[in-house]
Amino acid sequence: MELPNSEKDANMNYGSHYLVYAVLPLLKLLCLTVIGLILAHPRSQLVPKATFKLLSKLVFALFLPCTIFIHLGETITVQNFARWWFIPVNVLLSTAIGCLLGYLVAIICGPPPEYFRFTIIATAFGNTGNLPLAIVGSVCHSGDNPFGPDCYTTGVSYVSFAQWVAVLLVYTLVYHMMEPPLEYFDVVDEGGEIQEPLPSNDLSRPLLVEAEWPGMEDRETEHCKTPFIARVFNSVSTLSYSSIPDPDSLEEAPAPRSPKSIRCLAEPRMVRRIRIVAEQTPVHHVLQPPTFATLLAFIVGMVPPIKSVVYGNEAPLSFLTDSLEILAQAMVPSVMLILGGMLAEGPNESKLGVRTTVGITVARLLVLPLIGTGVVYFADQMNFLIPNDQMYRFVLLLQYTTPSAILLGAVASLRGYAVREASAMLFWQHVFALFSLSIYIIIYFKILLSYV
Repeated sequence: MELPNSEKDANMNYGSHYLVYAVLPLLKLLCLTVIGLILAHPRSQLVPKATFKLLSKLVFALFLPCTIFIHLGETITVQNFARWWFIPVNVLLSTAIGCLLGYLVAIICGPPPEYFRFTIIATAFGNTGNLPLAIVGSVCHSGDNPFGPDCYTTGVSYVSFAQWVAVLLVYTLVYHMMEPPLEYFDVVDEGGEIQEPLPSNDLSRPLLVEAEWPGMEDRETEHCKTPFIARVFNSVSTLSYSSIPDPDSLEEAPAPRSPKSIRCLAEPRMVRRIRIVAEQTPVHHVLQPPTFATLLAFIVGMVPPIKSVVYGNEAPLSFLTDSLEILAQAMVPSVMLILGGMLAEGPNESKLGVRTTVGITVARLLVLPLIGTGVVYFADQMNFLIPNDQMYRFVLLLQYTTPSAILLGAVASLRGYAVREASAMLFWQHVFALFSLSIYIIIYFKILLSYV
């Protein structure tokens, strides 16, 4: 795997200094995080929590979509869309491998039975959006970075290209894995389910709930906080489910048919159950501002007549893209300030157990990146990756290296399941990720810059 002469000459200067170029970006992000922690710390209270919640909404609804649209739309083409196919596949691979690791952690560490599925999904679902964008932005901030002058644009494009897969996973796999366990779901007669009461005041909820996907709780459906899948696929007569609707009642009464047509068109019981669960999966919530920006970037970027009007110094709408680019520059510092504000709240009490928390952290931050390095190396040997593109490989490796997604906290709150456990686990993961990210980014730079 040979690099072009221009990139080869540039990397000659970095080969012996990869340590500095790997650590400096993390030090920049660490400084931003510490500033956010100081501003949000309860003792100083220089910036109220309401401000951080508003900032998280700005990132979600404005800064992040602007970043995606500006950089992904500028680089995406029909050819690149086909060439980048391994990026979303890698997200699925990292999640699948993470699920296997999470299952092993759950078997070895023995968490409380009600948190078995949470242990699996917390190990599997990593941060593929905001944190990788922040790392790429910090790495590419210097003009003499080892990835060339187009470092930031291409890096953001690669990370953004994986966003839509991550969102689909949130509203399918993660949403259902975070369903309250049936056997630990208490029900009272003629009333609602007994759940841990959550504060109704928006400002009293942890910043974790609003940190990455603000307003998710507003998307609560009728069955969000009930063991719906278990109710559909199991018939347990020992519990009362007066407050959980019968899945059969979710279907509209069919129109009268003749006995012959009923025999011919009868739907198998298993197919009907799967259909009921699919209908209650909130996939319609997928089209959020970042996803919409991704789709719009695809449409504009892959249609040359439209692209020439929007992107480029001579484009008629260049003033619009310049304005959006100014807004996009606020994304990285805002994300790190919000992370600092989240860490300032400290860990909540957790019933997950120290052993399981340590197991998830070790599997997610230390073991999974090792496996991911092997996956990316194998994919490179199989010629699945873009030749001579080290940023492409760096983004693929980052997908295995980041801690569990902060979004797990929002999903936990949405489902009313393991809210405190998610908060505590994410706190400790992000604390120790400062060290694990440093180690692995140094390793990645050494590997990537050795191809000279």
